[in-house]
Amino acid sequence: MAIVPWKSFKDIDKFFEEDWMPFIPAMPRIWEPAMDIYEDKNNVVVEVPLAGIEPEKVDVTVEGDVLTIKGAKEDKKEEKGKNYWRKEVRSGSFLRSVTLPVEVKGDKAKAESIDGMLKITIPKAVKTKAKKIGVKVVKKDKK
Repeated sequence: MAIVPWKSFKDIDKFFEEDWMPFIPAMPRIWEPAMDIYEDKNNVVVEVPLAGIEPEKVDVTVEGDVLTIKGAKEDKKEEKGKNYWRKEVRSGSFLRSVTLPVEVKGDKAKAESIDGMLKITIPKAVKTKAKKIGVKVVKKDKK
């Protein structure tokens, strides 16, 4: 298949971004970054490639067993002088929420950015074992 020069769909993008009809709200441009989730003996680890996004502008929260990552990638303007063949690099805001596979200690979570990879480490919650409680029989004195 031959490669065809890139043609901007800027007008189509505007069609969906603007309030072109009063009863249809503007549609935000949202994309979800890919993520890997795995666990080791003590932690749940989440890795998200966020190349080109400033780590300081990424919000990471853990509420209960739900991890939420949100941020934005700056929108690069298409340059008129360039003759694009393909334009696939995404920009705009993103929001990703996932339910974690095990109970975690969200308040102990740590996030770090290493060469464009966001790595979130969340300690697993220690499951408590059920304790059997014996029932003491108390006899009431008869008077």
